[in-house]
Amino acid sequence: MSSVKKFQVTFDCAEPERVARFWCEVLGYVVPPPPEGFATWDDYNGSLPAEERDSWFGCQDPTGVGPRLYFQRVPEAKIVKNRVHLDVRVGTGLVGDERLAVLEAEAARLIALGATHVLTQLADEENESCITLQDIEGNEFCVD
Repeated sequence: MSSVKKFQVTFDCAEPERVARFWCEVLGYVVPPPPEGFATWDDYNGSLPAEERDSWFGCQDPTGVGPRLYFQRVPEAKIVKNRVHLDVRVGTGLVGDERLAVLEAEAARLIALGATHVLTQLADEENESCITLQDIEGNEFCVD
């Protein structure tokens, strides 16, 4: 039996490219080159039937280590809390005030990109402080 080595995380959203480019900025991801035969993603998108244009967009870790992120257009709006969310891990190995300062600085950077602050949970005995944010379409994620 073989084990899974690669996976992607898929987001339902209204504007796939806009959300993908937000996450590129959050994670340092990149947009892969357009399909062979197309100079740009706009050229590729323009070649599709009207109902398929702007229906998806992807981004990837430039090192190849992290999962690919895929964003697909859906007609319905987000209504309830995500069942799955990403944790942006910036405070690993830090504790106390130093950890909180790093988390707050990263949250401020992401808010400047369009994220929205939801909740700050201060450290308990395990120093598990985290800041919950929403991306530009309201999907929750944590900075921890």
